[in-house]
Amino acid sequence: MGLGGAARPPAGPYRIDGALPPPAAGRAALGWALGTYAFARYREPRNAFATLVWPEGCDRDAVERAAGATFLVRDLINTPASDLGPGQLADAAMTLASGHGADCRVIAGDDLLAEGFPAIHAVGRASSRAPRLVDLVWGAAAAPKVTLVGKGVCFDTGGLDLKPAGPMKLMKKDMGGAAHALGLGHMVMAAGLPVRLRILIPAVENSVSGNALRPLDVVTTRRKLTVEIGNTDAEGRVILADALAEASTETPALIVDFATLTGAARVALGTGLPALFCNDDALAEALLANGRAVDDPLWRMPLWKPYRDLIDSKVADLTNAAEGGHGGAITAALFLEEFVDAGIPWAHFDLMAWNTKSKPGRPEGGEAAAMRALFAYLAERFAAS
Repeated sequence: MGLGGAARPPAGPYRIDGALPPPAAGRAALGWALGTYAFARYREPRNAFATLVWPEGCDRDAVERAAGATFLVRDLINTPASDLGPGQLADAAMTLASGHGADCRVIAGDDLLAEGFPAIHAVGRASSRAPRLVDLVWGAAAAPKVTLVGKGVCFDTGGLDLKPAGPMKLMKKDMGGAAHALGLGHMVMAAGLPVRLRILIPAVENSVSGNALRPLDVVTTRRKLTVEIGNTDAEGRVILADALAEASTETPALIVDFATLTGAARVALGTGLPALFCNDDALAEALLANGRAVDDPLWRMPLWKPYRDLIDSKVADLTNAAEGGHGGAITAALFLEEFVDAGIPWAHFDLMAWNTKSKPGRPEGGEAAAMRALFAYLAERFAAS
């Protein structure tokens, strides 16, 4: 059997000459597979791919899980918002759930208000495409609970605090956190990890209309904390607030959220290195170690408590936009932490989800990051449970 290969070699079959240790064989096969990706929704790939014979000792199931999850993430992020709004993102979650025998419920439109998700509704109500909360559940009820939360802003105009044309151009990728949650969920379910998996995706479009959120409006969240809208372009943390509050209700063993949240994280770390914020030192060290082991690097940044007063509001419990703009990735993470119950291990990933130029195995466009590191950690922690 062959495995699709990188675009550079001429088409034809290739094999690795000589034996490799199993981990190296797996890395070689995965690297080759990732190089075969092409976003083919609107046109056929222009070049035929070379194929690689599966290396001896390679864990084929593991490679196929990782490659399939990465392709899912890339496809979702690369799809333009005209074809991937909140409804279509929810449909993608339903398709994933169906393929793995999971349950998936979607709360849409004004039902969000009736069921206690007012912040998601407030951000998404200005769009003609109704906001949604996707709630996917898989696994034995008695198994350790692992909850993934993904930011699903399918397009971000910035709202009334409108983005300039340049920064707005790539905002089809602002649902990259949701794509990561679904990709990691695929890996967990395909591997049959003995966990009770829950995926929560607040899916919205941040649009401009007569009923859009205004600067200095006050929004009540699911947790009953009130949020003053200092900037309508800091909407991702507002919808995540409701999802994280819901995630906490079950007191899971672990909450992880993925979000294309701040430009500040990109300024600090560049586009290729995800920022990790974590309230548990042991968890953070384990995630970093697993990232190194599977060549999926992360960088920890601080939940620096002295900056907590920067998200205080004079009229509400919190503001979604700290004054001054300094430490923006940190203040965003501190905002999210307010909605995670104390004592629950929590990791927050602020990531780019996009390759700005093509490199071997990493074509320009949507990209998965931190996902393989998280899976390696979950497999290490829960596989023997």
